[in-house]
Amino acid sequence: MQTPPAPAVLQVLPALGAGGVERGTLEIADAVVRAGWRAFVASAGGPLVARLEALGARHVTLPLATKSPAGIWRNAAALEALVRREHIGILHARSRAPAWSGWLAARRSGAHFVTTYHGTYNEGLPGKRFYNSVMARGERVIAISSFIAEHLRARHGTDPGRIRTIARGVDEALFDPARVAPERVAALRAAWGVPQGRPVVMLPARVTRWKGQGVLVEAMARGPGDALALLVGDAQGRTGFVDELRARIAALGLADRVRLVGHADDMPAALLLADVVVHASTDAEAFGRTVIEAQAMERCVIASDLGGPRETVEEGVTGWRVPPGDAAALAAAIDRILALPVADRVAMGARARAAVLAGFTTARMQAATLAVYRELL
Repeated sequence: MQTPPAPAVLQVLPALGAGGVERGTLEIADAVVRAGWRAFVASAGGPLVARLEALGARHVTLPLATKSPAGIWRNAAALEALVRREHIGILHARSRAPAWSGWLAARRSGAHFVTTYHGTYNEGLPGKRFYNSVMARGERVIAISSFIAEHLRARHGTDPGRIRTIARGVDEALFDPARVAPERVAALRAAWGVPQGRPVVMLPARVTRWKGQGVLVEAMARGPGDALALLVGDAQGRTGFVDELRARIAALGLADRVRLVGHADDMPAALLLADVVVHASTDAEAFGRTVIEAQAMERCVIASDLGGPRETVEEGVTGWRVPPGDAAALAAAIDRILALPVADRVAMGARARAAVLAGFTTARMQAATLAVYRELL
């Protein structure tokens, strides 16, 4: 008698470039493989394919970034064939266009359909709510924060019985200050020209308007002291906004106090370079993984008081929250932190890391997601 194949999970997303959705896909593929199951990922490909396959997962290249109805229909047929051929039990969608193809494939093949609702998704155009609604059609819908779970109920009327709230996680071994060699921090200090002893305020995020780099620039014009602000992140081709930031920095006379340093490959070391880590998003963040990464590195954090960071930053205990877009409030909060005795800052960093280890680790996220799969299988 032939032994049935191990359970299989297929995750679908547009491509395997850099980003939180992509990292989450690899983390879950890793958990699936380590559970003794078979892990598949379908996407248009990208730089993370090699890392995925090194985990023991299989990548299937399909043009899943397309939003055209014909392309979605063709992808649905290809996914259905893959599901049937490999006896895949779970089809897990992480983005809208691939989710429509996945939903059709699951309906035709009988696979269980799971979605992860990663954002609030703009509804500015006619028909956009319907387009977004596919992310609420899973037999189980994973919300990445309580904020997103409430959004699902309010926006789509999703049955709470289908929602599973699973917060994003941080790799506690990678983001561990005790494991970062001083040479790694020194290398970044030299590359970015950061003088020893100068306070560093860091905003780690892709350079785009809603991430709030402009708010931090305005805050730096109001103080604080001789602090140096580092805007760490890739502009991803947004040269217009970068030029706008540079012009504003020059106009405010901040050329020696605010720097755009681009992408950092070694984020744990980068965060250790900071005295204060800022999250300044002006739109609600679905979760905000950079916040918990900074907390895991025992940094003092200031976050915008909306969206996911309300669940990860306890005011005055594991960080501070300020009104979004309020440069004066952000400047005052930075001043307040830099004026604290070092022992108080160290104590807050320790509390922040403890909170992350208690509720926001990659291992916890992986275990909770596997539990969702087991519910259905």
